[in-house]
Amino acid sequence: MQISSEGIINGVIEDKYGKRGNDFINNVPALSLPFSITDAPTETKSFVVVLKDDDAVPVAGFPWIHWLAANITDTSVPENASRSLPSFVQGVNSWNMPFYGGMMPPNAPHRYDLYVYALDKLLPLKDGFTYEELKKAMRNNILAETKISGTYDN
Repeated sequence: MQISSEGIINGVIEDKYGKRGNDFINNVPALSLPFSITDAPTETKSFVVVLKDDDAVPVAGFPWIHWLAANITDTSVPENASRSLPSFVQGVNSWNMPFYGGMMPPNAPHRYDLYVYALDKLLPLKDGFTYEELKKAMRNNILAETKISGTYDN
């Protein structure tokens, strides 16, 4: 399984998906990254997306969660799907908001990892789930996983 994103060019996330963009909700960048999935297992029933920043650990004390999305059934997710596609459920990010929260590195350039998991079922989650609830729900249901990474400068 592979993932690609037209919002990540040569390993760099485009400005508009983070703090240098112009689309915000409660001062948090809200224009979500587009991505496409190829070569998923034929048994795949849904996809899960986790966008996180492990470079935030020295600053925040934990990996910063930017986006949790589950029960995605399309292999192509367009820009701004976090707000424009109500066909999947979203968990809370580290701002405690149930939508995509873009890149805002406070101290230096950070690397952001967009993980995609292919699952053998839809998950029994509702909007507002936590990362821990997501990990528990995915257990024993992951068929494949992949990630794409990009940096965003502060």
